[in-house]
Amino acid sequence: MLAKNNIKLWALDDQPIHKLSTKGPKYLSEVELIAILLQHGTAETNAIELARALYQSAQNNLIKLAKMSLPDLLALKIKGIGKVKAIRILAAIELGSRRINSPVLKKNIQQSGDVAEHLKYTLQFESREIFMVLLLNQANKIIHEEILSEGGLTGTIADPRILFKLALRHEATGFIICHNHPSGQLQPSKMDDLLTDKVKKAAGYFDIKLIDHIIVSTEGYYSYAEQKQDW
Repeated sequence: MLAKNNIKLWALDDQPIHKLSTKGPKYLSEVELIAILLQHGTAETNAIELARALYQSAQNNLIKLAKMSLPDLLALKIKGIGKVKAIRILAAIELGSRRINSPVLKKNIQQSGDVAEHLKYTLQFESREIFMVLLLNQANKIIHEEILSEGGLTGTIADPRILFKLALRHEATGFIICHNHPSGQLQPSKMDDLLTDKVKKAAGYFDIKLIDHIIVSTEGYYSYAEQKQDW
């Protein structure tokens, strides 16, 4: 192996692990952080070069990297990044997402913004449209959340019967429905409007309140409760 390819032979301050231990993770580039996850390279390529190749495949964009699945990463066929290394990267991305998500589940939901960020980080990186529901109790605390359906790249259809069966089983007094738009578009479609009206009317028969329907994407979120005057 050439000396320049061996990270252990670099100046100590240039080695990613040493830099993180002495300065902290914020002083490392995205490529350096990915290289630490990869741990080592190949006989011809060091971990930094592997990390750079991976990051470039995502157009040097963390959001695009976060949207990649295990098959997506393996399909890149980057020599030196196999299944184990790809899984390490996915695990790190998931931990980052959960770090942001966890606080909202411990507090009362007072407004759409309280839960929108949780939903945004749960769904925004999904490449398929996913429909989920959050069930709340009388104190407006989340008691259960569940994915109801998953679609392709262009959409998904949620069955209201499954939704209300779930709400009754958990004795919920209110619920929030949510889905993502992989395209990034935040404005609801006509189908979104029709589904929302249908679910809202049906909820009245069960004495359960539809608190909101939230659409999320990498661009932010759209709340029916906030945007619709007649909500």
